[in-house]
Amino acid sequence: MTIRNDRSRDGFLRFCYVLADGTQAPTLRLHPGDFLVLHIKNELTSLDSGAIPLNHNHMHASSLTDPCNSNVMSLTSTNVHFHGLTIQPICHQDDVLKTVIQTGSPSFEYRFRIPLNQPPGLYWYHPHIHGFSTPQVVGGASGALIIEGIERANPSVAGLPERVLVIRDQDLLKPNASPAKGDPVLLFKRKDTDGDAANNGTGFGTPAKDLSINYVPIPYPDYLRPSISIKPREHQLWRVVNASSVTYLNLWMFVGDDPQLLGIIAVDGIPRVDRDPTKHAIDWRTHIVLAPGSRAEFVVIGPPPGVKGALITRTVDTGPSGENDPNRPLAWLVADNDASEPSSRLSASPVPLSPSTLPWLGDVTPVRTRKLYFSEKSTDPKNPGNATEFYLTVDGQTPSRFDPTSNIPNIVAQQGTVEDWIIENRSDELHAFHIHQVHFLLMDASGVPVADRYLRDTITVPYFKPGMSHYPSVRLRMDFRDPNAVGTFVYHCHLFEHEDGGMMGTIRVTPAHKDVDVP
Repeated sequence: MTIRNDRSRDGFLRFCYVLADGTQAPTLRLHPGDFLVLHIKNELTSLDSGAIPLNHNHMHASSLTDPCNSNVMSLTSTNVHFHGLTIQPICHQDDVLKTVIQTGSPSFEYRFRIPLNQPPGLYWYHPHIHGFSTPQVVGGASGALIIEGIERANPSVAGLPERVLVIRDQDLLKPNASPAKGDPVLLFKRKDTDGDAANNGTGFGTPAKDLSINYVPIPYPDYLRPSISIKPREHQLWRVVNASSVTYLNLWMFVGDDPQLLGIIAVDGIPRVDRDPTKHAIDWRTHIVLAPGSRAEFVVIGPPPGVKGALITRTVDTGPSGENDPNRPLAWLVADNDASEPSSRLSASPVPLSPSTLPWLGDVTPVRTRKLYFSEKSTDPKNPGNATEFYLTVDGQTPSRFDPTSNIPNIVAQQGTVEDWIIENRSDELHAFHIHQVHFLLMDASGVPVADRYLRDTITVPYFKPGMSHYPSVRLRMDFRDPNAVGTFVYHCHLFEHEDGGMMGTIRVTPAHKDVDVP
């Protein structure tokens, strides 16, 4: 698979993964136990200024020739993060701290076995070059990755046809366009500190980014959307990746003015779980909110004959300093008796998965509780539109931007243990907490217990409002029981502009038998 970039006719820099046969951003399909060998060739070219090493003072020849130990990250560097997979954070597997493939270098080989206990579901892959993730992901470098067998975990979806929808954002094609007819004209236009259209709290106006669905753009202001044909009343499994750099999705489906129920079976790659492993319920809801990086797999039901449905994303309140994510359409859903079959279908007679031998995460007593917090600082408080520094800090440590040259982890944990992390948001915009290698369970939101049945790798932390008596927070039960979690890896805000701006830290998970001082 080759990663390439080019300047498109609209003037934007585009990035894409391409197979030898020309397939773009292929969906990688694997089974637990499969051994993946993936050759990545970097053919990125320096079409923009900005291809500057992050660490000028420590450059040496090996930084450019050894992809497993590089400290030179630029717009033409790349690597691959396999988002959500529980594989080791080492070179040739899922390391993003030192693994950097320079342009023009020989093909780099990723090679790892999908763990036998990897839950079947939807994951994804994308570059993770600190300081330059935003342009590569906004440019389109991402793809879906499916671990087959979700019908083995939840037989209620056995035999269903499936669709894989990758929703990406991109820079606005028409940033100065007037609103479309029916969209109210707003008398003010503001930008946040990232330079995007700022949240105006109305649900309308210019969005921070345009959206696309499987690379079909749905640009502001007319939002001309694609159509998806489906047989009347047909049940399908939709697998949706929010591969956006900063855009939140609030997915609804309407037939006329009536919202339709969406049947969630998995979030962030993991089927809904319960203390009773024999339960396979479908979680029917009217809408699904996905932070950047999150995924959802859900059952949809086609409209009646001759009726058109609509998939939309409703506005998300990202806070005064957040991006503007207004109401906008994504696709038509057209009921058609002659609709073609989706390209894939789940097995109709699956062999049930063996239940996990580990205790239910929510019942495990954590060995410790930590507190981390999101915060921001303007580099020029007198200029609200000026650039912002972003921090993700362990309580008790000094807020600082992520240093890619440091080998000292912010957190040390031990494999085989479970911890509770309280993540606070001390800023006035939403942040999406994401950690590599492991999943977690939401235990409470701002101190209120939550009966969640989804293991996640990404979660939104509400923003702070004046007058609140305490900072909004989530308590997460972090699962370090898997041996594949041993190593050093990152946690960060999954809004890439924030991660590139410094909102990231590192954790080192030591082997279970090793005695260490745990800060």
